[in-house]
Amino acid sequence: MDDAERLFRSYNEMLVRYLTRRLGDRDWAEEVAQETFIRALRQEHLVNERAWLFAVANNLVRDEARRDARRRRHLELLRAEQASAVAEPEPSALERAQEAALARRSLDALAERDRLALLMREEGLDYTEIAAALGLSAGSIGTTLARARRRLVEQYEALQRELDRREGHAAS
Repeated sequence: MDDAERLFRSYNEMLVRYLTRRLGDRDWAEEVAQETFIRALRQEHLVNERAWLFAVANNLVRDEARRDARRRRHLELLRAEQASAVAEPEPSALERAQEAALARRSLDALAERDRLALLMREEGLDYTEIAAALGLSAGSIGTTLARARRRLVEQYEALQRELDRREGHAAS
C-alpha cells in the first residue's frame, strides 16, 4: 500500500464525517475532503498528517464561504439591475435583462473550475492553455468543458422554471 492510499484509508472517513457535521451536506463534505487529499498528495512531507488535513479542509470551507459571500453580493447587484430593467417601458429590454441575469446567475452557480474553464474558452484560450491555468491534463479539458456546458444549461433551465413558477403564482 502506498503512502497516498494509507493516508486516504486512515483519515477519509473521519474527515468526511467532520465536514458533514460542519457543513450539513455530505456531498459537499466529500468534495472538500477530496480536494484536501489532492492537496496532500502535492506535499512532499506532512509532519502531523491529521492536523494538516483538518487545517486544509477548514481553509477550503472558509474560502468557499468567502466565495459564497461574493456570489451573494453579486446576486444582489443583479437583482438591482433587474429591478432597474423593470422600470424600462420596452418589454424586450426587460426580457434581455432577465435573460442576462439568469445567465450570470447560472454561471455563478457552477463549480469554480467549470466556470473558469468556460470563461477561458470563451476568451479564446486553447485546451493546453486552459489545462495549464487550471492545473489539469490537456486531455481532460474537453470533458471538463462538455460537463460545464451541460451544467450551465441545466442551471439556466432550472432558474428559468423557478422564475416561471414564481411569475405564475404572482399572476394568480
